[in-house]
Amino acid sequence: MEHLQAYRAAGGGKHRANKPIEARARNRRLLIAAAVLFAAGLVNSEGKAQSGPFAPLAGTWNGSGTVTLDDGSTERIRCRAKYAPIGPTMEMSLTCASDAYKFNLGANVKSEGGAIAGSWSEASRNISGSLQGRGAGGNYELIASTAGFNANISLKTSGNKQNVSMRADSQFRGANISLSK
Repeated sequence: MEHLQAYRAAGGGKHRANKPIEARARNRRLLIAAAVLFAAGLVNSEGKAQSGPFAPLAGTWNGSGTVTLDDGSTERIRCRAKYAPIGPTMEMSLTCASDAYKFNLGANVKSEGGAIAGSWSEASRNISGSLQGRGAGGNYELIASTAGFNANISLKTSGNKQNVSMRADSQFRGANISLSK
């Protein structure tokens, strides 16, 4: 009996045979907690991305198209669009480049009852302005404007395909872009 008491005292009152059971229970609790946190994060991020008027756009889109310049010449361009919708708002960026031409368009918009309003900027030319229009469900008709520049933008989305058409009244006359997710 004294031997058993000395053994328990040396082990802090715990018998060595109990340690694997305690370790498994602790590991199981940690695993369950991690799974709950992961699931909560997934539900939270999916809920944000899949609700609201801009939900069909969420994610990164890639593709190509053409840009038409003031002199009537056209160039092939490669593009990447990123859309980050959260409820009725969305941040977006569109970067397109050809061998001689590049633009970086960014926008922040909000939808209220089908009416869209926000701001845009084009980084390589250091210009910005307002964005207004209408739309929902991945299909939008917008006007981007600033002093000396107006552009009509049509964005049509169907599943994982998207067409963007821009018509402007400046040295950049327009663009037609086909993207896919």
